[in-house]
Amino acid sequence: MELQEEVQKRKTFAIISHPDAGKTTMTEKLLLFGNLIRSAGTVKGKKSGKFATSDWMEIEKQRGISVTSSVMNFDYKGHKVNILDTPGHEDFSEDTYRTLTAVDSVVMIIDATKGIEAQTIKLFKVCKMRGIPIFTFINKLDREGREPLELLDQIEDVLNIETYPMNWPVGMGKRFLGILDRYHDQFIRFNGNEEESYIPMTEMEKEEDIFNHPTYQDTVEELELLDEAGDQFSLDRVLAGEQTPVFFGSALAPFGVQTFFDTFIDMAPAPGPRRTEEEVISPDYPDFSGFIFKIQANMNPQHRDRIAFLRVCSGRFERGMNATLARTGKSIRLGQTQQFVASSRDTVEEAYAGDIIGVYDPGSYRIGDTLIEGKKSFQYDELPQFPPEMFQRVTAKNVMKAKQFRKGIEQLVQEGAIQLFRGYPTDSMIIGAVGQLQYEVFQHRMKNEYNVEVMLESIGDRIPRWLKKEQVDPTLFDERNLLVKDREDEFLVLFKNDFALRWFIDKHPEIDLIDLYEVNQYDQTT
Repeated sequence: MELQEEVQKRKTFAIISHPDAGKTTMTEKLLLFGNLIRSAGTVKGKKSGKFATSDWMEIEKQRGISVTSSVMNFDYKGHKVNILDTPGHEDFSEDTYRTLTAVDSVVMIIDATKGIEAQTIKLFKVCKMRGIPIFTFINKLDREGREPLELLDQIEDVLNIETYPMNWPVGMGKRFLGILDRYHDQFIRFNGNEEESYIPMTEMEKEEDIFNHPTYQDTVEELELLDEAGDQFSLDRVLAGEQTPVFFGSALAPFGVQTFFDTFIDMAPAPGPRRTEEEVISPDYPDFSGFIFKIQANMNPQHRDRIAFLRVCSGRFERGMNATLARTGKSIRLGQTQQFVASSRDTVEEAYAGDIIGVYDPGSYRIGDTLIEGKKSFQYDELPQFPPEMFQRVTAKNVMKAKQFRKGIEQLVQEGAIQLFRGYPTDSMIIGAVGQLQYEVFQHRMKNEYNVEVMLESIGDRIPRWLKKEQVDPTLFDERNLLVKDREDEFLVLFKNDFALRWFIDKHPEIDLIDLYEVNQYDQTT
């Protein structure tokens, strides 16, 4: 019973959005609610040296963006909250994807002035593919933006998900008066400061300045139409990922955030069962188990440490316990374990399904590894590899630093910061990424953390297709269709463009070309 009670307390979610939609600002406000910080550092405050709590890496402070996925843990109204603040930049969708495997629900933030942007669509597709419940917060209502109905239509058309507005804005920008809270049957008045007034709808007539305001009257009529023509709210559909509750507000003001978070905490699912290669493991399965979805080196530059981020999936974790690394069968003592608020950390003594903990990594772990207590052995099947889109050859500027060069690349590959490929038969090093900024972070970290300057030579955007070993014939490939090996020694071809890919398929129909992205989608739906 204790195990079930602890699992039910957990709420583990990620915040996703397009860059600049207000994700980091929202995270800061939630940390304020959890009493973890006294004031919120915003992106705009960075010149004064006041940084957002979730942006801890040096390059993030310089640029005002989230590059890594931070993890934050706090208690809130009887719940144990785990927030994963994912990178919003389109260049980091691979790390974001891995983070989404570790959560039970998602908060999607949309800018009311810009609507749905390209990155939102990309991240949403990953959530939809995994059936993750999505809660939508439409941000920046204190600025002039698109009409609420237009935003709902866009969510339904572009993302192909049913919407249910939990509240409705009364005006926007300079005309913004507050929101009608449909779910709690109240009006929340915007006072232009951090104070909010909550007025039950039955008492609104007493608030004459608002009640008689033309904007308020128009909004009430709009809501009556919505009540008649809109979809009915269904928590079952929300938890199945088929309907998204929509909240309007402003994270920066802040306004509507408290009501949103309280409602979200009530509705968001507790940790559910997780899939292994052969069966499904329930969160109240008595033995501890979990999988590693992220590895971060050098969180403390003075100690050159490596931390593996582990999602607990079942049982009770206790510091100092022994667990088996499923991939190797090796027993490991989990003595150095931590929980985080960005780069600050506390030793964690125990954890339950849904919790995210940091485990000291002596160099033994890989992304996707499963740790298990007890005699039973299984491997969680949660972390597919996603194919990169850009490829560059990499060499060290100073050949005398070959040892540091190899160590830096090896550790950053294990972290999942980049993907490494080796030319065949040349053995040249090629690194793959999903965007240019990933290369800049790679160069920055190699120089600052490993004291190695690297040279990158672009071989352009390539289309990767994996091969079956028995079908590999090196004579069929050249610089245009480059034959390489991945870190698991599997062969793949980096095709120069669509034309080269189609030409090869026509010439060699007997060779199977495997698209990893399609394989991932198939795996998630079977």
